[in-house]
Amino acid sequence: MKGLPRSLGRAEQFTLMNATVRVKDLSVSVADGAPGFGTAVIAGLPSKNILFLGAVAYLQFFTSDADITATFDGDFAIGTVPTANNSLADAGDADIVPSTAMGAATAKLSPVIRGASTDALGGLIIDNTAGTLELNLNVLIDDAAISGAAIFTVTGVVHLSYVVLGDD
Repeated sequence: MKGLPRSLGRAEQFTLMNATVRVKDLSVSVADGAPGFGTAVIAGLPSKNILFLGAVAYLQFFTSDADITATFDGDFAIGTVPTANNSLADAGDADIVPSTAMGAATAKLSPVIRGASTDALGGLIIDNTAGTLELNLNVLIDDAAISGAAIFTVTGVVHLSYVVLGDD
């Protein structure tokens, strides 16, 4: 075997990944604030360079905490870093799924919310060669709906498509 077939056979293979991450009873601690904010790790990312193609999440939020109104509202995002403040605007806070409105809850249970990556996010190269990045669920709860620290339970699914490009 000579030429191009031999070269292709010796080249590093790139893998297209379609992953489904189930989120079951994920606990998110939300600090009181204006708005309240919290974060929790959904899953790790491969320790490689990653070409992110897109994501769709279907999540539902529940709390029984007395410091949260029955009709709470807020936003969520999925990013490669945890949020450290009451904003989803910092680098990495929302680079997988952008900030998505929850819609008002009923009896402290949100509707199932669909969040999806945008064209602007697809094609992102994520340098995770150090193996320190993960999928973080970043949550904001509107100021009018929170009066103290609270725990939320999240259930749903995140569908991801990406290409593993190799390591350094």
